Amino acid sequence: MLSTAEIISYEPATGAELWRGNRGDVDEIVGRARRAWPAWAAQPLANRMELVRRFANEVRKESEKLATLIARETGKPLWESRTEVESVINKVEISIRAYAERTSQRKLDNALQGTAALRHKPHGVMAVLGPYNFPAHLPNGHIVPALIAGNAIVFKPSEKTPATGELLAQCFHRAGISAAVVQVLIGGPEEGQALVAHEGIDGVLFTGSAHAGIAINRKLAARPDKIVALEMGGNNPIVAWDTPKLTDAAALVVQSAFTTAGQRCTAGRRLIVKSSLYDALLAEVKRLADRIIVGAPFDEPAPFMGPVIDNQAADGLTESFLYLLSHGGKAIKHLLRPRDDLPFLSPAIIDVSRVKDRPDVELFGPMLQVVRVDDFDEAIAEANNTRFGLSASLIGGTPQEYNRFWANIRAGVINWNRPTNGASSAAPFGGVGLSGNHRPSAYYAADYCAYPVASNEMEQPRAMIGVGLREA
Repeated sequence: MLSTAEIISYEPATGAELWRGNRGDVDEIVGRARRAWPAWAAQPLANRMELVRRFANEVRKESEKLATLIARETGKPLWESRTEVESVINKVEISIRAYAERTSQRKLDNALQGTAALRHKPHGVMAVLGPYNFPAHLPNGHIVPALIAGNAIVFKPSEKTPATGELLAQCFHRAGISAAVVQVLIGGPEEGQALVAHEGIDGVLFTGSAHAGIAINRKLAARPDKIVALEMGGNNPIVAWDTPKLTDAAALVVQSAFTTAGQRCTAGRRLIVKSSLYDALLAEVKRLADRIIVGAPFDEPAPFMGPVIDNQAADGLTESFLYLLSHGGKAIKHLLRPRDDLPFLSPAIIDVSRVKDRPDVELFGPMLQVVRVDDFDEAIAEANNTRFGLSASLIGGTPQEYNRFWANIRAGVINWNRPTNGASSAAPFGGVGLSGNHRPSAYYAADYCAYPVASNEMEQPRAMIGVGLREA
């Protein structure tokens, strides 16, 4: 299918057109960034930090406008969009602290050998590819640390949320950061592919699906000179074990599976339950899920979750639910779609214990798969039965069982009696397997935004050769 000259954004909750704009010229935008980068990198670190603090203030001024735009463009409830804007603001001070801790300058007196120094340099022009589920917070988590380090940015927002990306960039510009240093590339997959492959790009910072991340990794496999940080999805397990607090356990399951309509990379996809706990816990989970209000962003009372991003996503989730049903799945709570023309879905729960060769895919929506197990070793094996490895939670259990869980689960975020989602920006965030390439973001983003330079230094040359020479 041929791409049109324009990118159009629609409101998931209404189907109404929200925004349209022309696709960007990749060569022109990257060229502008390359010309602007040296002056930005040459600024003192304190200046760059002050400018990103001004950016945080600009976001504060625009907080309600930005939250409203995020709600309209993603369909998520306004209360959740407001928390996203707060995360954008808070990211600045966290990134400043992280840069000081992770990439600090050091000098060591080396006696007669002079001084040994450690400093860090920016990579150059960084491509940031953002997702649609957190269209401000997640790309911002790459952009702010990269700017502090001295990189110029070409930011390609998801083609499903370009309006949010544009407003975010305007806040950087109003803060006094040059429009050539932070640029927005409007476009779809074609522009994203051209940006990744462009000779003028020194690094790619990506948040999105495993499918797209693997394509980026493959494209740049022969380019070790380019830094690549991939933050991808998860088929995240929740293991529910012995606990008397079934109401609390059910709330943790529902928060994990259905917050943001299940459109979080850390969302709980698989609930692995001890057989003796199964009936009681699933009854509580279903009772709570039945109470969830699904609605438009500005509805009153406020909904717990909105629609998924578009009709294509809703269609895919519906087909996936039917596939599991037809291959041995047992519906605990059916996936319902009240209107064919809008992507609202009810939260769904399906027991897949008898489904052979369960598909190891990230079903990015409000669908929870349940597996019944008899012992803890089986639970851990089932939790690890995935190529992904982003987030995992144990609900219930003893401290000894949590220690076993923590030691044996393959994931980058491992929680106990907490949801799978809602990771702290003050900690590293990333996974293993198909969930990432061992370059965690959040607090550790500083690690991939600058590279260390080791130096041995003396103010005057001093050297001699004491062996292997003929007498003068």
